[in-house]
Amino acid sequence: MKTLVQLNPFHELAYRHRDIDDRFFGLFPSACDEETVPMNWLPAVDAFRKDGETIVRMDMPGVDPKEVEVSVAEDSLIIKGERKKAKEIKERDYHYHETSYGKFEHRLILPKGIDRDKVAARYKNGVLEISVPVPAHLAERRVPILN
Repeated sequence: MKTLVQLNPFHELAYRHRDIDDRFFGLFPSACDEETVPMNWLPAVDAFRKDGETIVRMDMPGVDPKEVEVSVAEDSLIIKGERKKAKEIKERDYHYHETSYGKFEHRLILPKGIDRDKVAARYKNGVLEISVPVPAHLAERRVPILN
């Protein structure tokens, strides 16, 4: 009796990928240590001005807000954090893996004269939103057109 088997090209690709990884890490066992070789990534960032504030939004799905640190230095907004990998899933159990994990740090240059005490951050639905009030000397000014 013959059986039909559905062809899944991704299964074969994942199998080959895993085979190559196994051979590589067999030659260099220390390379598979996550503490030695961290996987870094940078979340996507949007920055824009709205209602007298600079708004910075960072997409951070899967990041625990407790793992994120927002700070303001002299001329920089610094966002540090980490997206941790689930420990219950072993690397060999993956069929396909695109998600990046690890620590990240993003620095944005801020204009001089911002009020650090008025910088605010919110985290909702996997998006970190930071609002920075624009200093009065940098506020948009309408220029009249003369005839």
